[in-house]
Amino acid sequence: MVGLGYHDFPEGLVIEHRPGRTITETDNTLITALSGNTAPIHLDAHYAAHTTRRRILVCSGVTLAFVGGMTVRSTSGLTLANLGLDDVKFENPVFVGDTLYAETEITGRRLSKSRPDNGIVTCRTTGLNQDGVRVVEFTRTFLVPTDPDAVRDATNY
Repeated sequence: MVGLGYHDFPEGLVIEHRPGRTITETDNTLITALSGNTAPIHLDAHYAAHTTRRRILVCSGVTLAFVGGMTVRSTSGLTLANLGLDDVKFENPVFVGDTLYAETEITGRRLSKSRPDNGIVTCRTTGLNQDGVRVVEFTRTFLVPTDPDAVRDATNY
């Protein structure tokens, strides 16, 4: 089953997203290059070796994409729209070879005033590395159906 509906999101619900995802050099290189970010700390091993990090630092956009992506199947797979991504904090570095895990807490919800068949869910997602160190945290708001079974029946999901 992909995603949840509005009534499946009680405030305070905590969801652990599995499996984790190990970041490869290819992941970092491709997504960093596709984003147009040319900072040498993300792509040039020789340059990175001469910094305080001593190695390539995974681009923060890659970290955000992977942690956010991990949450979709169990939370917003049926979402109709992402409404906001707020208060993003990159708290610790991520390096090639790190494995990321995610956890989401539902922090609020309300029925949509303009779309009566939908609800608005707000959550706080935390991304952790393999050592349990927080690497990213953000708040996300998204629009979901109040009747997910109707959506599943209509779309064969």
